[in-house]
Amino acid sequence: MKSFKAFAVASVATLAILVGHELRAQDSLVVSPSPGTVGGPLAGTVMTKEYIKTFGRNVYLWGWPLIDARHRRASFARAPEPGYQGGVLPAAPTGYVSMLRDYITPAQRFVAHPNQDVVYGFGFAAVDKDPVIIQVPDFGDRFWVYALYDARSDEFSKLGKQYGSKPGLYMVVGPNWKGDIPAGIIEVFHSPTDLVGMAPRVFMDDTAEDRKAIQPVINQVLLYPLNKFTGRMETKDWAKAPSFGPSSQGGKETRWVDPDTFFDELPDVLNEVPPLPGEEALYANIRALLEEAAKHPEIKATLKEVAADTEKSLITPLFAFTNNGVPIGNGWTTPANGARFGYDYVTRTATAKSNMYVNQPEETRYFFLDIDADGKRMNGKNRYTITFPPGQSPPANGFWSLTMYDKNHFFSPNAIKRYSLGTKNKTLKMDSDGSLTIYLQHDSPGENKESNWLPAPADDFSTTIRTYWPKPEVLEGQWVPPAAVKSVKAD
Repeated sequence: MKSFKAFAVASVATLAILVGHELRAQDSLVVSPSPGTVGGPLAGTVMTKEYIKTFGRNVYLWGWPLIDARHRRASFARAPEPGYQGGVLPAAPTGYVSMLRDYITPAQRFVAHPNQDVVYGFGFAAVDKDPVIIQVPDFGDRFWVYALYDARSDEFSKLGKQYGSKPGLYMVVGPNWKGDIPAGIIEVFHSPTDLVGMAPRVFMDDTAEDRKAIQPVINQVLLYPLNKFTGRMETKDWAKAPSFGPSSQGGKETRWVDPDTFFDELPDVLNEVPPLPGEEALYANIRALLEEAAKHPEIKATLKEVAADTEKSLITPLFAFTNNGVPIGNGWTTPANGARFGYDYVTRTATAKSNMYVNQPEETRYFFLDIDADGKRMNGKNRYTITFPPGQSPPANGFWSLTMYDKNHFFSPNAIKRYSLGTKNKTLKMDSDGSLTIYLQHDSPGENKESNWLPAPADDFSTTIRTYWPKPEVLEGQWVPPAAVKSVKAD
């Protein structure tokens, strides 16, 4: 037996030597190249118009959210200091965040689909050049979460009440930053891209008492460049922050992606945003297409045609919530991978188009509704009710809300200045059987029901349920919101 084992070992060793010589003699045939050496189509490769149209359409879907985020950061870079653009939008220069002191108003048009449950902050950073210090005050029992987004609008941080994060100083750095971490930093977040979107959210009850109580805490919510770090916690009186520039105009969100310049801007995106593992081939093929477009005016012209058509026929329909996420019943849809899109290009783009900068599912699970129980588009000419059975209001450890949006996914001004109902409201009335009925309609349901009235615009509208720090039954798909039931038609 020993002699057989010795023979086997010797034979394997000899075979390995022989194979090794064979491999070295024919490396080009059997050794797989590393991803970095894989190229796209060779220079001069024939690209037919149909290929350009087919591939270009997919590239437009893929790159749309990245161009969108790039322009949003550029718009903030013009802010002279942290403050309020047009007096309504928290805006700040690169590396900083500006904080509101109350709910965001219906006037802002920077980002569609806001909520009126939290006090928002927002800003952008370029963390390869200058990392950002993140200051977290002691929020006590108040719900809070700071979201950090990369250039793809994926969230890479876990910083908030549900994570047990401690008060103190944190830091976010870029993939190419090299430097020393200062003393006193609790945790460092590593962004996969240089561009970072920063969005603190702090829950506030819709009461005068809580508006007053939250102000000292808000004044300690600061995010700023490392080069301004003093080594200690700072405060800023946001009540004294300046207003600057004009406010956004129109009913729709600011247009961030221009089909006419999309493919001209794409080379910068490819250089700034590294490919995800496995996207190397996609990048190589996009670069090859752009290189040929730079040489041949007819290819460039075709790409512009593709961009304009794709914007109209593919991107625009993604604005509808019926086209965002997974249908779960009763007319509702939900993206179970919000802010964690990865290779899900269609949901990433749908979210960027309809409700940019969402939270991760464990932080917030969103439920969208455009249609009633009969599958018809909800419209303010009709009256609807959403009734949560006893003990089945949205399951959340943090809070929940039901928000009303107009056809452009913004708040529709109304006489009672109410845009959402939920945990923040202390005057909601339960039905006699313990259920909770919300009235979705343009006109008042009557004085005795107004506490549960969510005013709707006169035309098409949408609603969204948010569950902040959702309970397991939400994350596991065991809870489905009730349908919007059409009742008596308004006269």
